[in-house]
Amino acid sequence: MPYQNKYLELLSKEYPTIQNVASELINLSAILNLPKGTEIFITDIHGEYDAFNHYLKNASGIIKEKIDLILPDLTEVERNRLAFFIYYPTDMLNKYKEKLKGENYQKLIRQQLSFMILLAKEIVTKYTKSKVRKSLPEEFSYIIQELIFESSSHEDKERYYQEIIEAIFMTKRENKFILQLSRFIRKLAIDQLHIVGDIFDRGPLPHLIMEKLVTMNNVDIQWGNHDISFLGAASGSKVMVANVIRIAARYNNLDCFEDGYGINLIPLARLAEKYYKKDDCSLFVPKGYNINYNKTEDLSFIARIHKAISIIQFKLEYNLINRKPGFLLEDRLLLDKIDFEDNTVMIDGIKYPLLDSNFPTINPRKPYQLNKDEEEVINHLTQLFLHNEMLQKHARYLMQNGSMYLKYNGNLLFHAAVPFTEDKEFLRQEINGKVYYGRSLFDEFERLVRSAFLNRYEKDNFDKDYFYILWQSASSPLFGKHSMKTFERYFLSDKKTHKEINNPYYKLRLEEDILRKIYDEFELNFKKSKIINGHVPLDITKGDEVVLANKRIYSIDGGMSKEYSNKTSIGGYSLISDSHAYFLVSHARFDTYQALIDSEKDIVSITRSEELNSRRTYIYDTNKGQEIKAMIDDLYQLLEAYRSGTVIEKK
Repeated sequence: MPYQNKYLELLSKEYPTIQNVASELINLSAILNLPKGTEIFITDIHGEYDAFNHYLKNASGIIKEKIDLILPDLTEVERNRLAFFIYYPTDMLNKYKEKLKGENYQKLIRQQLSFMILLAKEIVTKYTKSKVRKSLPEEFSYIIQELIFESSSHEDKERYYQEIIEAIFMTKRENKFILQLSRFIRKLAIDQLHIVGDIFDRGPLPHLIMEKLVTMNNVDIQWGNHDISFLGAASGSKVMVANVIRIAARYNNLDCFEDGYGINLIPLARLAEKYYKKDDCSLFVPKGYNINYNKTEDLSFIARIHKAISIIQFKLEYNLINRKPGFLLEDRLLLDKIDFEDNTVMIDGIKYPLLDSNFPTINPRKPYQLNKDEEEVINHLTQLFLHNEMLQKHARYLMQNGSMYLKYNGNLLFHAAVPFTEDKEFLRQEINGKVYYGRSLFDEFERLVRSAFLNRYEKDNFDKDYFYILWQSASSPLFGKHSMKTFERYFLSDKKTHKEINNPYYKLRLEEDILRKIYDEFELNFKKSKIINGHVPLDITKGDEVVLANKRIYSIDGGMSKEYSNKTSIGGYSLISDSHAYFLVSHARFDTYQALIDSEKDIVSITRSEELNSRRTYIYDTNKGQEIKAMIDDLYQLLEAYRSGTVIEKK
């Protein structure tokens, strides 16, 4: 009880009187009965900033849907124009300033402004006035409140309403007002954004995605294996530093680190030139969409960097794997299996010819030993990652807003898989003398990741090894496969050696008894809860099943990355959950936002699946509702303490 009294004393500083407590109780009780806000789930962004940014701006089609609903008398062209004034106000204002002159331009802007006010009135109906005020731009807060909260039906109010609009134009603030009002609409269109893993790699601009996210406070992230790779590099894991640079070179996106983060790669480039200058490094020429787009670029320089950092990574893996024998990663150690005389490698008792046998930095007697130049380069790069302000800011955001999994509003979100064995049991993994499986495996991995990051400047912090383990081990919930065949894909032509087998989770999750086992493990409601994953690109237009297990699983990686253009014909999925239903939306591939502005035709968003709730969902059904109920209980205790004299009212 003394502890409870201390808590109530602390709470009384925020609510110092009976009147304050009573007012907040009334407010919170009312909030519980508002409809649940709109949640959007996306996954596997993979550095595609422009596409991601557009999906934020159009709220995955929600804004256009609202326009169609409240302004049905407008033509499709007019509704599209309004939508783009909300998505890209600055570009649209510039476009029509050149296109229209004088009164025609002013008439269009007045029209767009009046439509946007109607839309804003509709969007704020799910929120309290308090939340709306907090979302308003300071410069126009009072004006927007007057326009969206006051009825204009009365004659005097109508005149007042029109005078506000006139004053905006007379003071030449209409452009600025449209810009701020459009941001306000976009901000309230999405109540919570869930990113179910893999912001990084493949695409060119993950740093811009992170810069966008750090300005938002309604985001949660379930780490993917590519996010863990970035976090490992930011935590000073040398092997993960090599890994993120290797992947950037693989897709010709080294600019992300050089220009985006300001990481100096010149020492690595010098090493590559020194040892591989006469090597065409043909196996390491970057491939993929980014290359096809610019076929005239000389990529031999990038190929040499790519090969140099790959060999460094293969060497660095040796000590880490030996430190963590229980994770069965020994099959990744292949440099000592190379016969440097006949240029073959022995894998599982079979000799395979190597496609490339030029290894100037490998000592056959000590194949995993870094030479002096390699050691200096990786040490230099690791220090740059550890002390880069922008990169560390992004890593902190990922730690603060991210997790291995999330239970939110009754649903379970994780990136890849709950690891299983073939005999339908949770995969058991020993870590530091204790065995973990199911939910406890997720929890222990998360604890180790947080420990590694928080202690990243300590020299002998071997918790950093777990970033690599989560990147590619069979027990990683973020990887979901038996082995990552990086060496084989580079150096062997036999496709059988490239095969990466999915964890049994992917076939077992369709069986009801296994699904119940997962639901029980994570304490989910089998009748209501959903499991939401990404990681494996699926194309519903080609017959892939995306909504699985009687609508209990949504596997929503639709291939947003342009590198998946040969695997999926779409540009990703959004799963939308509002107070009425779940909607799975597939998006057409994103080209450029300027092309969209020119045409004023949005990317076609097609609702592929709709699941209506049995009843409308309210705040009291949600995670936020549980927090509010707990606060209400605390405030009632404080109210009783005031009335009984246990706690004294403050001035």
